[in-house]
Amino acid sequence: MKRIFITGISTDVGKTLAAAIIVESLKADYWKPIQAGDLKATDSDKVRGLISNDKSFIHKSSYELSTAMSPHAAAEIDGIKIEHSNIIEPETENSLVIEGAGGLLVPLNEEETILDIIMPNYKVIVVSRHYLGSINHSLMTINWLVERGYQVSVLFSGNEHPTTESIIANKTGVTVLGRIDEEKTIDKTTIIRYADQLRPALELL
Repeated sequence: MKRIFITGISTDVGKTLAAAIIVESLKADYWKPIQAGDLKATDSDKVRGLISNDKSFIHKSSYELSTAMSPHAAAEIDGIKIEHSNIIEPETENSLVIEGAGGLLVPLNEEETILDIIMPNYKVIVVSRHYLGSINHSLMTINWLVERGYQVSVLFSGNEHPTTESIIANKTGVTVLGRIDEEKTIDKTTIIRYADQLRPALELL
């Protein structure tokens, strides 16, 4: 079964939307190891509300933090410390989509970052969205992962920007899975449409 880790080049680039699409496409389970923010409307809740299949299971986060900040800072506010040993992949015989928090090098504590919870067997999908500085952020994120031996793909999010996308693809050589366009409405129908579009590429991972 596949283990796919979703990371982004920054925050608010579309990781959760991408995760919902990939979960739906593969009928995979979903797991957000660290949730920081509104605990009444978590990313797990968002994914649950967007998928349509009855096979996917949404696993409980290892850490649920009440403040929308970097995990290490949110944990400090809650009076706890994030321990890598407590972040345990849930047992499932299904494929599993794992969504990170923020970007790749977001700190979990004084020593570790999101990168440290990406297991060697995980396939990594980097969600890249165009903004001033996004080429630099994309290249650095992808190169960090490639240098450490991960199988990396990129999924573009937002309006098309051919020059930016071409530079990222050519300089990294990683597989481009496609793009999630800027949509006026995000609902189950939208998720199914993209799930169908991306399935051939995702099944090759």
